[in-house]
Amino acid sequence: MNFRELRKLSGMSVPEFAKYFEITYRTVASWESGERNCPTHLLKLMEYKLKKEGIIEDKNDGTLS
Repeated sequence: MNFRELRKLSGMSVPEFAKYFEITYRTVASWESGERNCPTHLLKLMEYKLKKEGIIEDKNDGTLS
């Protein structure tokens, strides 16, 4: 999943997403536009937080693939 997909899945606007994660709007906007890439480890941490807080659905059913 890329940054834009994660942000859209959260249902948040770019400013809302930036505020939620306490990241500057400019940084989030540059990730959204593709001007810069969001670090993979940070993308995974944001996805984890959104799942744990019930903002996005965790589709992992507990089985190993």
